Amino acid sequence: MNAISSPHAHGARKVGRVMTLVMLALVPATLAGFWRFGWPAVYLWLVTLLSCLLAEAFSTRIRGIDTRRALFDGSAVLTGWLLALSLPPWAPWWIGALGGAFAIIVTKHLFGGLGQNLFNPAMAARVMLLISFPVEMTQWLLPTPETLPGAIEALSITFGAGVPDAMSSASLLGHVKSEATKGILLGQSLTGHYSAAAFGLGDRQGSLGETSALLLLAGGVFLIFQRIITARIPLAFLAGVAAPAALASAIAPDLYLGPLTHLLSGGVMLAAFFIATDYVTSPSTPLGQWIFGIGCGLLTWIIRTWGAYPEGIAFAVMLMNATAPLIDQYTRPRIFGRSRDGRALNPAESR
Repeated sequence: MNAISSPHAHGARKVGRVMTLVMLALVPATLAGFWRFGWPAVYLWLVTLLSCLLAEAFSTRIRGIDTRRALFDGSAVLTGWLLALSLPPWAPWWIGALGGAFAIIVTKHLFGGLGQNLFNPAMAARVMLLISFPVEMTQWLLPTPETLPGAIEALSITFGAGVPDAMSSASLLGHVKSEATKGILLGQSLTGHYSAAAFGLGDRQGSLGETSALLLLAGGVFLIFQRIITARIPLAFLAGVAAPAALASAIAPDLYLGPLTHLLSGGVMLAAFFIATDYVTSPSTPLGQWIFGIGCGLLTWIIRTWGAYPEGIAFAVMLMNATAPLIDQYTRPRIFGRSRDGRALNPAESR
């Protein structure tokens, strides 16, 4: 028996309960994604979750860890769920399978497993897929619930030829960036492509679960009231995107998207409430969480505005994940009677 000396910290919530509540908060946006994009989205979601579970079982078996306990703590399922929501809804099955395996084996277990990974597994997998398979990762569809394929027909899309080219189109961010390279001003490029009401409700091109901004916002508020997350990182994230967008838009409205368009486009809501708030890859101090959230939002806006990719959230979150230990080191609370580096404030005590 291993004896560990005190002090001991006791957490009231178990890992499984935290994961369950987060997944519960994701249910409305996920169901909305299924309704808007149909059976191919359901199959992709299932394949991604199954891939994560198989990768978790394989990794824990190799490492000699209790596989049954790891599978039922919910962390692998949540990783697969978040990854699936960030994928194009009609992406082929192997995108979900490869992304799920990469998230669990490379990003999670090669760094030591649950609680020790440096980067968010879902975002690391999305970045890997986006860089490696840009065509499959940028095929977006307009939500058309009334003309979706049936369950059998959808099998040929997910496990066969994939989305027909004639049905794919650019996301709003991709469309705006493409039009800007032709010298077309925002007022013209946004006409007929953007409506705040439609974007808030999810009637737009986007990933499987990121289009319904209001449902994701409701899920995030649920997590805050359940005290699973605090409001610091989400608020700082949204402010980090909105503030520079408002300033740039006020200075040059024909060149820069406004704050509301940025907040309702891409995966801002999903990242602010469900990804950047990951306990393991974000700072633990209150001040550090504000800095981390603002950094995520600001980097997202910078990459979207001047970067090569129309959407910059995954890159922004990973860059800030890398700074989280440093932020924690410089924002940790001071011990009473001592400086931040642990030295006694009373010189007599240091002798």
